[in-house]
Amino acid sequence: MSHAPHELGIIESQTSRFRSYIDSPEMQARLYKRTLLIVVISQIFGGAGLAAGVTVGALLAQDILGTESSAGIPAALFTLGSAVAALLIGRLSQRFGRRSGLATGFLTGGIGAIGVLIAAIDHNILLLFASLLIYGAGTASNLQTRYAGTDLAKPAQRAKAVSIAMVSTTFGAVSGPNLVDVMGRFAMSIGIPALAGPFILAAAAYILAGLVLLAFLRPDPFVVAKVITEAQNSDQSGPSNMNSNILAINSRGIIVGATVMILTQIVMVAIMTMTPIHMKHHGHSLGEVGLVIGIHIGAMYLPSLITGVLVDKVGRTAMSCASGAVLLAAGIFAAVAPADSMLGLIIALALLGIGWNFGIISGTALIVDATQPATRAKIQGTIDVLIALAGASGGVLSGILVANSSYATLSFIGGTLSLLLIPVIIWYRNNRKMERSKNMPF
Repeated sequence: MSHAPHELGIIESQTSRFRSYIDSPEMQARLYKRTLLIVVISQIFGGAGLAAGVTVGALLAQDILGTESSAGIPAALFTLGSAVAALLIGRLSQRFGRRSGLATGFLTGGIGAIGVLIAAIDHNILLLFASLLIYGAGTASNLQTRYAGTDLAKPAQRAKAVSIAMVSTTFGAVSGPNLVDVMGRFAMSIGIPALAGPFILAAAAYILAGLVLLAFLRPDPFVVAKVITEAQNSDQSGPSNMNSNILAINSRGIIVGATVMILTQIVMVAIMTMTPIHMKHHGHSLGEVGLVIGIHIGAMYLPSLITGVLVDKVGRTAMSCASGAVLLAAGIFAAVAPADSMLGLIIALALLGIGWNFGIISGTALIVDATQPATRAKIQGTIDVLIALAGASGGVLSGILVANSSYATLSFIGGTLSLLLIPVIIWYRNNRKMERSKNMPF
């Protein structure tokens, strides 16, 4: 790979600065553990910020607009905002490191949450929509922080590193929805509409997450990983005649990892977005909505440590197939559960979270396996754009579909869509076996 002169200067400067890490596996291991600790702390705050829009965003828009068919717009807006932010965060991280990219995203998300508060007070729908777009930057950072733990992880640790970042999100993400009533009452006491209350928590949480990363993610793990890889590559001989096959395998790994995450995101966002509306229609209180969504978000993140071990041990593709099966079960449960049954809705949304968890961790591991530090953050950011756009599409279409049919129809369609994961995985595994057989010595 060739570099521009200014890039070569940066690489030489970084190589000199981090020479001790290049030559010391022990220092690399210590930095890896320290990075995971900082990621854990930032994700606890980030999870609390994420939960606000998920829990009451649709209800707030419905309250201001007075129509159900637009209830999916908030999810679409902050996922669309996260798409733009994911691209920018990926570019910033590639050039300056994870610290700069992720901290900028969280701080921007905090500003967006403040904008939502102002829009709710003024009943200003245009400001609400603009603020939800900006708020999406926090969602993008929350998701991309999972990559920071993998930068210095060994191949057999990558899924576990992703899982540690994601399970940390649970603490904030579960507490957020269950504080809906508390934050609503607090908001009303200071003259803010109750539904905007969770965004007070979101603003504080995202800003704190950004400050933690800005202050403590030093030295930057992504920069160190790039320097180590550059040093290793400079010590190795030229490319082998197997490079084209390796690139083909890597390309397929990126395609399959992205497909797994995109499909799981569409199914999860579509069903999750309309669940609060479905519950409100059938007489459930805001506290009950918060409980169901809190359990759902807990199921999205809490199983991560077990999932990470399974993805590393059982395999990326096997867990991707498991994701499709669990999401199908979630769609069926959501469709057939009685609308007044809290237990049925809890089971459906818990399965929805677990299926998403399996898909995101296995897909992320596939992406990390298939990329090198020289381009990894940029590719990761681009893929997260596609994930966010998929979520935005799921959010918009879910509102239209439910308005013109039913929540049960949406759930059946979502569950069925998840089955597309299985032929994609079969294609990937068959092609990988063929490539391996071609490279077998005789």
